Amino acid sequence: MHPMIHAARDRIRVAYDPDLVRTFGHYMIDQLGEYFRQAEQCAGPVLPWIEPQTNVRDAAALLHTPLGGDASPGVLRDRFAELVEQSLDRSHRLHDPRYIGHQVAVPSPIAGLFDALTAITNQAMAIYEMGPWATAAECALVDQLGTQIGWTPGDFSGLATHGGSLANLTALLTARNVAVDGCWEAGVGQTTQPPVILVHGDAHYSVTRAAGVLGLGTRQVLRVGLDEQRRMDPARLADRLGQLRRAGRPVIAVVACACSTPIGAFDPLPEIADICQRFHVWLHVDAAHGGSACLSTQYGHLVRGLDLADSLIWDAHKMLFVPALCAFVFLRDRAHRFETFRQDAPYLFDPTAPGLAEYDSGMRNLECTKRAAAFGLWGLWSMFGRSLFADMVDVTFSMGRVLYEKLVEADDFVPLHQPQCNIVVFRHMPGALRDAPPDRVGQFQLELRRRLVESSEFYIVSTKLNGVGALRTTVMNPLTTADHLDQLLDALRRHGKQLLA
Repeated sequence: MHPMIHAARDRIRVAYDPDLVRTFGHYMIDQLGEYFRQAEQCAGPVLPWIEPQTNVRDAAALLHTPLGGDASPGVLRDRFAELVEQSLDRSHRLHDPRYIGHQVAVPSPIAGLFDALTAITNQAMAIYEMGPWATAAECALVDQLGTQIGWTPGDFSGLATHGGSLANLTALLTARNVAVDGCWEAGVGQTTQPPVILVHGDAHYSVTRAAGVLGLGTRQVLRVGLDEQRRMDPARLADRLGQLRRAGRPVIAVVACACSTPIGAFDPLPEIADICQRFHVWLHVDAAHGGSACLSTQYGHLVRGLDLADSLIWDAHKMLFVPALCAFVFLRDRAHRFETFRQDAPYLFDPTAPGLAEYDSGMRNLECTKRAAAFGLWGLWSMFGRSLFADMVDVTFSMGRVLYEKLVEADDFVPLHQPQCNIVVFRHMPGALRDAPPDRVGQFQLELRRRLVESSEFYIVSTKLNGVGALRTTVMNPLTTADHLDQLLDALRRHGKQLLA
C-alpha cells in the first residue's frame, strides 16, 4: 500500500482512539455535572447574551485553527477541554429554573446520556438491520404511548420522527392519501375542486406549511372560529363542514389542538370528533405539547377524546422532557400505516423477509435514514416509569396556575387568560401605562422582554394577542418554584421602571 495511505490512516486512527474517547468522555461528564449543578442553583446567566455576529466569528475562528491528527494526546485533550468549555459557556441554560420561555423541554440529563449512546454508536434507522435495538426501543415506546392514549395494542400504528412539524406533515400526508384516492400517484389535480384542510384558528404554522408541501396550497387552509377560551368552536366547525359539503368541496382533514400554541387552549375533542364522524372527515390532533396530559390523573381530563382522533402527534421533546428532536406520529387505524408512502426501494427492503417491513421505519417515515430519536425516552421510561412523567406534567402545569394567581393578585400585571396548562400570557401594566393606547402598551411589552433577556436574569418570550404585544411564559423546568416566579415579576418591574424612565 502506498505510504501516503498508511500516513493518512494513522492520522484517521487518532479520531477513533478508544483511549482518547475514554479520556474525553470522563472530562465531559465532569464538566456537565458541574454545569447542571450551577444551572440548578441559578449561578450564572440563563442566556449569556452575545450578539450573533460575535458568536459566529468566534466559532469560525476555532474552525480555522484545527490541530490535526499529528498532535499529541495531551494537546488534543486541552483542545477538547477548550471546545467543551466554550460550548457550555456560550449556550442557553435551559436547566436554570429561570428559563421560563419556549416550549422546549428541559430534558433529564439521564435521557441525554441514552441519547448520546446511540449518537456515538450511530444507530441509524431505515431498516431493522441497521438499528435493531433502536428499532425495538421505538416500537416498544409506540405501543406504550398508544396504550396511554387509550388504544388497544395491535389496532393502531405509530413512529418517531424529528419534530412536530415533520410529524404534522406525515400525518396530513396520510390523511390526504386516504381522502383522495390515487393522490400519491396522480397528484391532487384530479379533484374537481381544490381539497381543503380545516384548522383551529390558532393552529401552528407547521400545518399551513404542510398544506403547501402537500400541493394543496396554503389558501386551502381554512381557519375555524374560536370560542371565548380560544378553543375551536364545534358549532362553527359543523357550519363550515356543512357549507363545504353543499359546495362539493373535498375535505382532507380537520386539525384540532391539544393544546394551541398562543395560550395553551385545549379543544373540546369529543364534540369535534363527533362532528368529524358525522361528516366522515379525518380528525387530526396536534397534541405536540399537551399530549402528555394523558399520563396525569390531575390533568388527564384536558385530553379527553384524544383516542377518537384518526391521527395525532405528540412531542417527547416538550412535555416528556427528553432532548430534541423526538416526536411521535400515531394512526388510530393500523390499516393506514403504509398509506403515507407507496414506494419500492429494492436495494433496501428485503423481499425474502417481507415480515421485516413492519419494522423498517423507512417504509413509513419521511426520513429514509433517521437517528434513534426515541432512545432517550426509552431509557428514561425504563428507569423511572410513567410516574416520573406524570409528576413533571403535574408540577409544571400547576406552576402555570401559581403564576396566574400571582398575576391576579398584583395590581401592575394583567393575565390575559386562565391557563389550562403551563403556558401563561400576560402584560406588565405599571401606572404610567394604564391609559396608554394599545400600540404603546404592546410595544412596551416587547421592549421589556428584550431588556430582560439581554440582562441574562430570566428567559421568557413575547407574543401578540388580539394584535397587541404581550409577554408569554411556559414553565418547562420542573425545578422552577414559586420563589422563582416572584423573582421574575420583580425583575420585570425593575426593568419596566428603567424602560419608562
